[in-house]
Amino acid sequence: MTLRKITDGVFWAGAIDWSRRLFDSLIPLPDGTSYNAYLVNGEEKTALIDTVDPSKTHILMEYLEDVPTLDFIVSQHAEQDHSGAIPAVLEKYPSAELLASQRAIPLLSSHLGISEDRIHAVGDKERLSLGSKTLEFINTPWVHWPETMSTYLIEDKILFTCDLFGSHLAVSGLDEPDFSKVSEAAKRYYAEVMMPFRGQIRKHIERFAGYEVKIIAPSHGPIHFDTERIMRSHLEWISDGNADSVVIAYASMHGSTETMALRLTEALSTRGVKVELFNLAVADTGKFAMSLVDAATLVIGSPIVLTGAHPLVMGAAFMANALKPKVKNACVIGSYGWGGKMAEQITGALSGLSLDWLPPVLIKGKPTEADYKALDELAVAIEARHRRARS
Repeated sequence: MTLRKITDGVFWAGAIDWSRRLFDSLIPLPDGTSYNAYLVNGEEKTALIDTVDPSKTHILMEYLEDVPTLDFIVSQHAEQDHSGAIPAVLEKYPSAELLASQRAIPLLSSHLGISEDRIHAVGDKERLSLGSKTLEFINTPWVHWPETMSTYLIEDKILFTCDLFGSHLAVSGLDEPDFSKVSEAAKRYYAEVMMPFRGQIRKHIERFAGYEVKIIAPSHGPIHFDTERIMRSHLEWISDGNADSVVIAYASMHGSTETMALRLTEALSTRGVKVELFNLAVADTGKFAMSLVDAATLVIGSPIVLTGAHPLVMGAAFMANALKPKVKNACVIGSYGWGGKMAEQITGALSGLSLDWLPPVLIKGKPTEADYKALDELAVAIEARHRRARS
């Protein structure tokens, strides 16, 4: 296989995973993914920045067949989709020096069985000369692991950003699909992986402003040659502003809760409020996560199951709590047969978020005209809160 040239002396050597549909047994991958590794050839030394998932090691090794010597392996992140092929690369190039952040050393050792003595720590803003090419290492902890770092190629103004600005798309780094597709995939990736670290990402992007960046090369998805475009998207997502939108996520057993969710959706829509509605029995969890990036209000709907909330609803609440979106308002709606603690369970599951709760709308059996009126009044209250937030 022939290395794919990005610019003089810089090549993409990654692997495309066309058929992978689930990441970490958790994250849906409707468009597959890619694992981006980069080879940098200086006049004196050669460095490989990251590797590939263990399942694609053979592809990386094919790219390296015609690379006679490798002096450095830069591990920006210890998670196996980045580092999994490092043992094979070290076996092929036993004199290569493995470089990583100080925090990465025990993680690489425990995950890959590499002796800590084999790994050399590099510090923040430390530079490495390859002769005509100079790498500068930038610590970017908690994007999204504590040991993560980025790498800046000074002469070519390329910023290798690890997971930041990435997307799960089955393309090589050099294939750049229509940006609308890239933007959607990048937002999904941000929502599922990066959103809990919004504050840290903001600080790191502020640091990146001190570098002239012509190319952003992430570890998943396409390389960004229009750096301003992908940067603007992320600045919007990490901002404190909310869109005028409501996410309604519900489960329904006999139709009552679904009827409530549909009525609230209609009532909000007639007031000009955007609604994203998710039936949790069939919803794409990635799209649910994406909807939370900008939403101002989250409504959770559930029937009572054995005195508590529906398990699918609790899973969605757990996910929202873990992802830590900037949503401001929340409410519980739902139905019951005789009683229970459904609303209390849901509010407890979302206790990690700073939410302003609206009064719940809970009904017994099928909705009545009085229940519909209560849902209409809830829509009015939500719209009023959004209007005040805009003023």
